Amino acid sequence: MRALVTGGGGFLGQAICRLLVERGDEVTAFQRHASPALEAMGVRQVLGDLADAQAVRQACARQDAVFHNAAKAGAWGSVESYRLANVVGTDNVLAACRDADVPRLVHTSTPSVTHSGRHPVQGGNERETPYGENFKAPYPATKLVAEKAVMAANGAELATVSLRPRLIWGPGDTQLMPRLVERARAGRLRFIDGGHNRMDTTYIDNAAQAHLDALSALRPGAACAGKVYFISNGEPRPVRQIVNDLLQAAGMPPVDKEIPYPVAYAAGAVMEKLWPLLGRQDEPPMTRFLAEQLSTPHWYDISAAARDLGYRPRITTAEGLRRTAAWWAAGRMPA
Repeated sequence: MRALVTGGGGFLGQAICRLLVERGDEVTAFQRHASPALEAMGVRQVLGDLADAQAVRQACARQDAVFHNAAKAGAWGSVESYRLANVVGTDNVLAACRDADVPRLVHTSTPSVTHSGRHPVQGGNERETPYGENFKAPYPATKLVAEKAVMAANGAELATVSLRPRLIWGPGDTQLMPRLVERARAGRLRFIDGGHNRMDTTYIDNAAQAHLDALSALRPGAACAGKVYFISNGEPRPVRQIVNDLLQAAGMPPVDKEIPYPVAYAAGAVMEKLWPLLGRQDEPPMTRFLAEQLSTPHWYDISAAARDLGYRPRITTAEGLRRTAAWWAAGRMPA
């Protein structure tokens, strides 16, 4: 099978590419910059931007399936940059799939599309958990538009499915763990309201496997076609435990400092105003969206993914932490 992975050079994209290569597929990755890790895997790379419709069309040509994993993530950046990557980019991928007669598309969405301020989600499933509203960041707002477009595109000629993996971590992580370690070393890590709210996370290999499971189940008229699925390890834990387990895997001592939610939210609001005035391009340490996310219970029922996709978390959180600790101790070489 010939498969295209958009964002193939990223954390999740590389993991998807690796699984596809291991099972013998002919894999192409589409991203903005060349990846030595993908080159070592033997993955063909097409460089370009999601907002460039012609480049996306060329990448999708002659593919049997597309994994649309590329997106602009994070909690900071201009609305236009998020719109171009997540909305225009997704529209371009869908149009290219139609033009090239690609029959199957697996889209990487996010549980953040259901974020509604401080409203908790505790064991919510896809049917009972509504889309969020009044987003305080462009990431969930634009990903919601993208997810709706992918679902609307499902039909007899192009079968689509969207996955919502929650907080991916593990060997190869270039975002979550390095940031946690950096802030812990600087003494700038705080738990909002104690960090006792439970959240889902997803070990990287499980997140990647879920995408291949979805592809295997996907075809026109399949139970999963045109639907969305929450993906996680199925082991919700308090934020405090999640953070300190990851710090321990990096050989760091636990953190126990706290900050009240109103203080964190106010700090986020101030930083959102201050950063542009200072000409800062980096992400502020706190935003209103992050304050809400980090202080609210968010964990999900993954039984629908088990039923329709055959997904089950193959790597437990405990085993994932062991593997992550070994990777970190080895010098954080590419996973």
